[in-house]
Amino acid sequence: MSFFAWVRAKHKRASVFLATIVVLCLVLFALNPIVVTYERSALALFPSAERAFSYGSRHLDYAHPSLYSIDDAAYFYQKAAALDAEYPYVHHQLARISFLKGNFLLALIDINKEIEMYGDQEPNTYYIRALINGYRGDYAAAAYDYERFLEVYPTNWAALNDYAWVLLKAGEHERARDAALRGLEYFPENAWLLNSLAIALYELGEYEDAHDASQKAATAVARVSESEWSHAYPGNDPAIAAEGLTTFKGAVEKNMHMIEERRISSVVESK
Repeated sequence: MSFFAWVRAKHKRASVFLATIVVLCLVLFALNPIVVTYERSALALFPSAERAFSYGSRHLDYAHPSLYSIDDAAYFYQKAAALDAEYPYVHHQLARISFLKGNFLLALIDINKEIEMYGDQEPNTYYIRALINGYRGDYAAAAYDYERFLEVYPTNWAALNDYAWVLLKAGEHERARDAALRGLEYFPENAWLLNSLAIALYELGEYEDAHDASQKAATAVARVSESEWSHAYPGNDPAIAAEGLTTFKGAVEKNMHMIEERRISSVVESK
């Protein structure tokens, strides 16, 4: 092989390699539009609530960030509801999406539809309604629904932590402490529960114990990964995991410093 032929062959291989990289990048960055186009076509040809629901769930799954799209998920869930208004969990999922978008009234309407149809057959619906009511400021209603959910899943740490949060917002500090402690019996190094416990103890004036809990929370939160944060907040865009985790760590640190200052001042005041 001549020198020039060798150069041309090398150039050709390099060109093929670069072209392959470009195609892979295009596929990765344009994967969701391609998938959505296929899904919409398939649904038009073979319409069913089951198919539409499965497509919607695919786009709300934090485990597949390249396909995540809350708007595409909403589109397919709405199609599922149009095809079968009583399809299990479809109004539940629509309620989750409205909640994530901050439309609490619409979220409440959809979750109430789900509860009216399926009630205790779907305990998770009470969890979603509790979240909605908590953010609406109806803490008593939220606490009631968390209690209903926890009757079925008594060791669910996320529900216990959210339950503690609404109790804190309602000024029920002792009950909030007890809810956090209940979760910590099963998950002693859970950063969320430790943070809630620290706040509850602070509000109760138990500054030494609050300081201890806040120190443990700071240690625990340092070990939380982005994937763990996404798992704790299913339905949220995986792309915001880093930002969300940073915010959580900042909140834990802020609480730790607030508790430390109050602990020190209480010691000074007692002398």
